[in-house]
Amino acid sequence: MKRMGTLRLLSDLSHFSGAARLRELLAGDPAVRVRCSPDGRHLLLLRPPGAPSPQLLVAVRGPGAELERAWPAGHPSPLDAFFLPWPTRPALVLVWESGLAEVWGAGVGPGWRLLRSTELCPGGGARVVAVAAPGGRLVWCEERQAGAEGWLGPPAAFSHCVCVRTLEPSGEAGTNLGRTHILLHHCPSFGLLASRKDLFLVPTTATWPGVGHILLIWRPGKGKVMVAAPCLGLSHSKSLHPGQGDTWDFRALLRGLPGLLSPMKPLTVHTWAPTPQGLLLLDFKGTVSLVQSHGGTRAVGTLQEAPVGLAGSAALGTFHGTLACVLGSTLELLDMGSGQLLERKVLSTDRVYLLAPPVPGMEDEEELETRGGLRLLSALGLFRVGWEAPQGLEVPSAEDLVFEEACEYYQRRSLRGAQLTPEELRHNSIFRAPQALASILQGHVSPSTLLTTLRAELRDYRALDQLKAHLVAGDDEEAGWTELAELEVARLLRTELVGDQLAQLNTVFQALPTAAWGAILRALQLQPDGKGRLKSHAPPDVWKKVLGGTSAGKEPPNGILPLFELLCQCLCRLEPGWLPPFVELAQQQGGPGWGSGGPGLPLYRRALAVLGEEGTRPEALELELLLGSGRPKAVLQAVGQLVQKEQWERALEAGLALSPSSTLLRSEIFKLLLAEFARHRRLDAYLPLLCRLCPPDLAPAELLLLLRTHLPDESEPPTPFPEPGTEPPLTVGLLKALLERTGAQGRPSGPVLSLYEDILWDPGTPPPTPPRGPVTTLQASDHPGLEAWASPGQGFCVTDTG
Repeated sequence: MKRMGTLRLLSDLSHFSGAARLRELLAGDPAVRVRCSPDGRHLLLLRPPGAPSPQLLVAVRGPGAELERAWPAGHPSPLDAFFLPWPTRPALVLVWESGLAEVWGAGVGPGWRLLRSTELCPGGGARVVAVAAPGGRLVWCEERQAGAEGWLGPPAAFSHCVCVRTLEPSGEAGTNLGRTHILLHHCPSFGLLASRKDLFLVPTTATWPGVGHILLIWRPGKGKVMVAAPCLGLSHSKSLHPGQGDTWDFRALLRGLPGLLSPMKPLTVHTWAPTPQGLLLLDFKGTVSLVQSHGGTRAVGTLQEAPVGLAGSAALGTFHGTLACVLGSTLELLDMGSGQLLERKVLSTDRVYLLAPPVPGMEDEEELETRGGLRLLSALGLFRVGWEAPQGLEVPSAEDLVFEEACEYYQRRSLRGAQLTPEELRHNSIFRAPQALASILQGHVSPSTLLTTLRAELRDYRALDQLKAHLVAGDDEEAGWTELAELEVARLLRTELVGDQLAQLNTVFQALPTAAWGAILRALQLQPDGKGRLKSHAPPDVWKKVLGGTSAGKEPPNGILPLFELLCQCLCRLEPGWLPPFVELAQQQGGPGWGSGGPGLPLYRRALAVLGEEGTRPEALELELLLGSGRPKAVLQAVGQLVQKEQWERALEAGLALSPSSTLLRSEIFKLLLAEFARHRRLDAYLPLLCRLCPPDLAPAELLLLLRTHLPDESEPPTPFPEPGTEPPLTVGLLKALLERTGAQGRPSGPVLSLYEDILWDPGTPPPTPPRGPVTTLQASDHPGLEAWASPGQGFCVTDTG
């Protein structure tokens, strides 16, 4: 059955502030410019210079104040005015021919306020001839003083330049204006038209005829400019990224593009209309063509009536693959694909304006009802033109529509390749919103209960739609993709990370690791404590999800990493120094059975597996992970590696860093380093640290036995001084500090436990010297026991004490 086009009244304008003035301007001035705000709530009407007051009217639907401005004779009115796509508050910019620009905002006080005023042409002597506001930018074409005669035409023909400045909100009532960048210089007079993604530079009646068949398409999101000649079927792409200093001389640009300067007649266009699909143009024969973003041109169709001269009004728009054209009091609907006339309606007025659709994600609840159609504005009211389902067509139930629409929505924002089906939405507990809405339609849940349950989720969805709108508009794409990745990671963390959800999370980390890690930072509330460690305030449920993994001994399916391994891999790429503190914090947060599906797989080993096979891992990270694991075998392995590298101070500090309760592990590290102390003298400089590591319950005899075990074997009798080039032997002087450490708890009051213990206790003062008497000389023969000590011909002096 054939579709039927319907024209439905949405509002008789009584819901708008200043409704009477709004109707008066719409009915009385055919040259008035009409623009709609991105959220669809505000209407802007700007009358041409010299028109009766007010020259500017901003009406708002619902609560809010209107804005009326009038400029007396001798004070020119604005050249053009635009709404700005600021999600925080309504704002508009007014631009004068002199270069003056004013930014007005509402919602920061009673009524509208002037937020910022600036001069676009501060040098003077320039005149703005066209202006547009694509996304968060202000672009204008200004006429400057003509230079010398050029090779392409007269000087006045190329005395214009196209400039751009960023325009962003700042705080509650501030505005940030970026630096002025010149996109094109030495160019002809261009008209400027903006869609959500692209800026079109089109020829006007003031454009030099030699280039009147050429138009340009600047794509800020891509950093490119397309130079197209629709009548020739030619287009060329050039890089144009003003943020990186790109600029073009228009004459030099055309000089390098062969074929564009073929003698051609200027474009004869009655009406231009930017749309999401490209730029629509209506010529005086009634033919509608579409210039696409890549520069290609195709015919859309031909109207039943052609415009009569420049005085006739015309408006073009698209919706659902349909071209709508209002020519005078006639509305024609054509199929965009075939050009076939679908329907033709005669309207009751010839002053009808097609309004641009609201930006996705910024429209309010009332505007959601007009989705899928096109809005027409006249003095009689606000109307919606759309298609009505034919009679006899089986309409699916409201519940089916919910799941079908949700399926299409989730599929658009999903990063996985698998196709989502409505049946999967019905039985999958991850997608709660469509199930809750279906329950409402079945009468199971009251609307108030649903709103309470899903308030946070609906707020997230609205923020996501606003973000997608900025991406579609090509406004700061890098920051937009970063925010989108953060939102996706935050959403996935609220699900059960198994199967497709885990695979999708891996994909996000591979594509945008920095943004994904930023989302994890916020989810885990990670903060450095100033001592090289991390702290977290995240609830245990979040950590349980992070530390969950596959069963011991099982490889992840298809190379998909569990979340903990994924975070470790991400940290290795972004901030390797954060990996050991993160693993140490995870060990403190982990509960029983969180780390894996079975025992024997500690977190430090899972992190080491991410670093690669043994022998190929970064040595510094491996050492930090082993030392921070708190596992005795791992710590001893790390100390052994430090000993092999002769990093004595770090090995000793690793033992001293252990808690006093780890006495057995500290003792093992001490024995390992004591063996090295006995073998060579390279540890002598760190003897104070070795003494601190010495266990307090170690007896001197045990210490000496340990040393004796590791002393090197001597094949020759010891000498007072070592041979040159040989290792000096261990001396009693070096042992004194260790022996004093072993007896530091105080001399026992009981019997002596060690043969060597009495040498540690120095009474402080020597015993008194015995009195001296006459000295006699003893002969060795008188005392046979001394023969072994006496040298031939030598006697001993003995003091007689009798």
